[in-house]
Amino acid sequence: MVKTILVIEDEAQTREIFLRCLKFEKFKGIGAENGSTGVRLATKHRPDLVVCDIMMPDMNGYEVLTSLRGNAVTAAIPLIFLTAKVTMADLRQGMTLGADDYLTKPCTVETFLDAIASRLKRQDELKRGLQATSFMDAQGQDQATAETIFPECPRLNAVFEFIEAHYQKPINLTDVAQAVGYSPAYLTNLSQSHTGRTVKAWIIARRMAQARQLLSNTAESIKQIASSIGYTDAGYFTRQFRKLHGVTPQVWRSGPNS
Repeated sequence: MVKTILVIEDEAQTREIFLRCLKFEKFKGIGAENGSTGVRLATKHRPDLVVCDIMMPDMNGYEVLTSLRGNAVTAAIPLIFLTAKVTMADLRQGMTLGADDYLTKPCTVETFLDAIASRLKRQDELKRGLQATSFMDAQGQDQATAETIFPECPRLNAVFEFIEAHYQKPINLTDVAQAVGYSPAYLTNLSQSHTGRTVKAWIIARRMAQARQLLSNTAESIKQIASSIGYTDAGYFTRQFRKLHGVTPQVWRSGPNS
């Protein structure tokens, strides 16, 4: 399947060089001479990747990225920034907004194509991984638990699927963000605004749901349960359980909940 790449670049010569390179490499290239046109074309064509200059007159690259990330249709499209220079402040700002990579101008055609190929490969790997993910966990649990734990939220489905597949491991926000192609800061804001909870809180909620099931239905020790749901420190698990439920796992197991 031919991949579509949108190039948003106000310098006509640079834009045309990139588009010719893309055509030569069998991509479908779309050019936009400014940011507002680029946002419109991204919404219309839903490209597989956007390459966007930062310094543009009508709408700079950061504004383009903010617009794309704020639209459900374009929120998950990877974006690579083009810039004449990259400072740490630039990197922080771009990554916070959800940029996937930077290319420093002038860049060679090889560097341009390598960055695109690398990012598209990452996207394909992510899609295949999520498609292959089963909601069956290590205990043979069916989909019901995951569906009752996580709300219906299309923009966060990939996040919830990754948590469901990996909550038994010591994963954190950065792991989830890398897996779904967002910056940690952007993903935190996205989760908070759509669900009222952070990604970390959803990881904990999923682990605690499994902990309650194991406490009720098995004779496994607290240490075994902690280990099976991603906690290397049973004491830390106990503290988190008590913070959420008001009692320790031992008390919860022996009480009316069991």
